[in-house]
Amino acid sequence: MVNEASSAEQLPEASLAPNGAALAAEPAPPRVLAVANQKGGVGKTTTAINLGTALAAIGEQVLIIDLDPQGNASTGLGIDRRSRRYSTYDILIGEAGLHDAVVATAVPRLHLVPSTIDLSGFELEIGQARDRAFRLRNALAPLNTPAPGAAGFSYVLVDCPPALNLLTINAMAAAHAILVPLQCEFFALEGLSQLLRTVEQVREQLNAGLTIHGVVLTMYDSRNNLSGQVVADVREFMGPKVYDTIIPRNVRVSEAPSYGKPVLVYDLKCSGSEAYLRLATEIIQREKELCAG
Repeated sequence: MVNEASSAEQLPEASLAPNGAALAAEPAPPRVLAVANQKGGVGKTTTAINLGTALAAIGEQVLIIDLDPQGNASTGLGIDRRSRRYSTYDILIGEAGLHDAVVATAVPRLHLVPSTIDLSGFELEIGQARDRAFRLRNALAPLNTPAPGAAGFSYVLVDCPPALNLLTINAMAAAHAILVPLQCEFFALEGLSQLLRTVEQVREQLNAGLTIHGVVLTMYDSRNNLSGQVVADVREFMGPKVYDTIIPRNVRVSEAPSYGKPVLVYDLKCSGSEAYLRLATEIIQREKELCAG
């Protein structure tokens, strides 16, 4: 948020109306990051929840879109199924607007559009529609012009399902960039190659501006030689696209969702929480570099 200047003299000339009154700065549209990997169990939802919490903790206004029919991001943020009046399914099929579906979480500055099992039928219902790949992008459009006086979101994180299906394609078509959680395991690079091919197809056909924001290595176990080898291989393959921050395998991270809390709320001092705070800082720094470029 931008602090108000104490007097008009402290504001740039461009921000003054003809009568000398200060004009309110237009909030920038949010950056949309899709958290995607077609493999299950790599830490997509964990990363979406805890990265969103970490970004909110350092002052960003964050919206998480739960695009997985399993609804784990919703459950992991403590949003009871009975309280999900509207969901991502409703906004994708046009039965509700985005703002109707946004709910506050227990974390200040962190909001969520929850998911329900209804989302599993989305592809069958919408599969023949001409705008089927752009339903999410169209639904997010109101965020680009927030209502006067309303606090706009600075980041939208889309938690994708573990598949390269129409839901994931919708996320990629709506996103500025892809954030890829990658488990430190033997077949990590094989799955990454498939994801990169899909990203390239989406870039060519649906979203020319789509980029890979970065790869975050998850579930790293320093006692396992294989984890170290995977880190080296991924860094060699992806170069600077791999974040410096590595998310360790940590029991507190695994326990937190069962309490409906991000790990930063469940145990702020654990190694997993500290890693996600570092990742949030690194992402914001990378964002500044991208904007400067």
